[in-house]
Amino acid sequence: MPLLPVLLLLTAVIFVNGWTDAPNAIATPVASGVLPFPAAAAMAAGCNLLGVVCSAAVNDSVARTLYSIADFGPHALTALTAALASAVLWGVAAWRFGIPTSESHALVAGLTGAALALGAGRLRLAPLALVGLGLVLSLALGAALGRLAGRRLPKGRPGLYRKGQVAGAALTAFLHGAQDGQKFLGVLALAITLGAGGYAVPPWAAFWCAGCMALGTLLGGRRIIDTVGRRMVLLTPRSGFAADLGCAAALALCTALGLPVSTTHVKTAAILGAGASPDGKVAGSLGLAWLLTFPACGGIAFFLVKCLVVW
Repeated sequence: MPLLPVLLLLTAVIFVNGWTDAPNAIATPVASGVLPFPAAAAMAAGCNLLGVVCSAAVNDSVARTLYSIADFGPHALTALTAALASAVLWGVAAWRFGIPTSESHALVAGLTGAALALGAGRLRLAPLALVGLGLVLSLALGAALGRLAGRRLPKGRPGLYRKGQVAGAALTAFLHGAQDGQKFLGVLALAITLGAGGYAVPPWAAFWCAGCMALGTLLGGRRIIDTVGRRMVLLTPRSGFAADLGCAAALALCTALGLPVSTTHVKTAAILGAGASPDGKVAGSLGLAWLLTFPACGGIAFFLVKCLVVW
């Protein structure tokens, strides 16, 4: 299978990631009325771009973890095509219903399903364990740090918290780019080297990845913001700022440790930790969607690999 379909699908996944994941970074200031959506989206797009470029230059451990998650052998391009297609399908379906699922989670699920279709021995358990650790740790950290910030921040001073939310959203968007951008660079390295030549990405890759993500952020995201910032929990400038602080701290720690995590999961956990009176029905639907992401995307990728290899 040629490389071009993989590059096109990877571009689509990055675009959908910016479309559906990045709005989580700006959900709190938009929902609490601090920023209008167009201005917040433009800010997030710029910060996403900086996050991808800076992290690729300073600490690419997250990218290397994704790169080493499986050995696809001679079927690398077929497996990557199937994994990326499953992430695109799941991401678009989630956006249609306003559910903030994670393309990172979907991508890892797709890679896992594709590897299993080629044989269980293709999976490398150590990198997969890091992904699992990151998922659990990021959810716990996001909720705990969001709750801690919500309790420690003094009451009153809404003007200060409104300004703080802008800075918090910018930092979260930067860290989203640092996390998710690296995951896509890791997949690109797999496609280019076919998993056999050692981790390597061309110099233009970070800018291409950042540009696709920024474009996706600018063109979509309102439905996700409505779910996360308005329907799930009632946010005030103070609780929104607390959620931003908790999310940014959790993302920064996990990125420094090289753990691939989901900005969607971390931000939602931080909002639930910092907010008051969450809507149980909405939170339950998000949890169900997250639980279904891995088997759904893994199953789609598994099926596609079986079909493509036979074909």
